[in-house]
Amino acid sequence: MKPLGRHILAEIYGCDFDILNNIELVEKIMVNAALEAGAEVRETVFHKFSPQGISGVVVISESHLAIHTWPELGYAAVDVFTCGERVDPWQACNYLAQYFKAQDIRANEQQRGVIPPIYDRVAQII
Repeated sequence: MKPLGRHILAEIYGCDFDILNNIELVEKIMVNAALEAGAEVRETVFHKFSPQGISGVVVISESHLAIHTWPELGYAAVDVFTCGERVDPWQACNYLAQYFKAQDIRANEQQRGVIPPIYDRVAQII
């Protein structure tokens, strides 16, 4: 059975402090990563912590991109969840690594919504 979505959890290391601590820049890069992957952006919410760090989410028609940064460590935790066939979450991850000036990215993909046949039949009845 085909999954409903693809969810990538990315560990992005060796990033530029000034980028990861700039809320406007992180939001711009996240939105552009979504667009680069072929997604349709709906909304964004970002928050800057004191003394440093940013958390945010880009809501896309196909699901979301989320981030939490630790600029002092040059590290960003990112997840990119996309549904359907049109959007490539790996393109978004690669874009983020490039524009955060990362030295390393480690990521894995989880298939989401692989519905066991018994639940598929129940959904058809309802």
